[in-house]
Amino acid sequence: MAQMYSVHPDARIGNNVHIGDFTTIYEDVEIGDNCTIYGNVTIFPGARIGSGVKIFPGAVISAIPQDLKFRGEKTLAFVGDGTTLRECVTVNRGTAAKGKTVVGQNCLIMAYSHVAHDCLIGNRVIVSNACQFAGEVQIDDAAVIGGGSLIHQFCHLGRNIMLQGGALVNKDIPPFVKAAREPISYVGLNSNGLHRNGFTDEQIKEIADVYRLMYLSDLNVTNAVKLIQEKLPQSELRDEIIHFVNSSTRGVIRSAI
Repeated sequence: MAQMYSVHPDARIGNNVHIGDFTTIYEDVEIGDNCTIYGNVTIFPGARIGSGVKIFPGAVISAIPQDLKFRGEKTLAFVGDGTTLRECVTVNRGTAAKGKTVVGQNCLIMAYSHVAHDCLIGNRVIVSNACQFAGEVQIDDAAVIGGGSLIHQFCHLGRNIMLQGGALVNKDIPPFVKAAREPISYVGLNSNGLHRNGFTDEQIKEIADVYRLMYLSDLNVTNAVKLIQEKLPQSELRDEIIHFVNSSTRGVIRSAI
């Protein structure tokens, strides 16, 4: 049967890679072993795709950024090992700001979602259908993003969070929490998600103690952090949350409780 796809001779394709009909792969593309690239996929220059990746029809990887500051600089778009990009997902490459867009390992990015320039998506992140990430969004490991969510540029979403569908996110969301409502707010711990990811009851209680003081003490964030440092013993989890809050540039979400 005649070949029905186009692969540039300078593209580097690994072993046991299936490429579907009407897919186009440009120069300066690297694809690892055991990938499945279905039909009607477009992979532009600068794509770096790991092993065992599945890319479904209509997806476009490493197109130039939708950013008027982009001047044609050489940048990259990474897709990590074991990740699945469903139908019509778009992952733009980076700009001079970071030089790369990254989707980590073992992620599931569902249909019609958009990952803009310079986003940094961690490992094991689940993004439901039709989510839209603006430029330079950071989403840490094992976050779950509800369908139809819109994430403002430069927002940072911590690890192991659960975000409701249809969320409008314009603030940073600290790790381990559930975020919902309008405006987007803290509504509790992501306890089920933490259990599924191997957190012990003791660790979950430790996290709960931190957020009880942060969100249920009627203090502003600065004073709540001081209270946490005074009242709770030092630990990796406590300090991870404090560091996230103190380093936030957009400010963290407030409580709806």
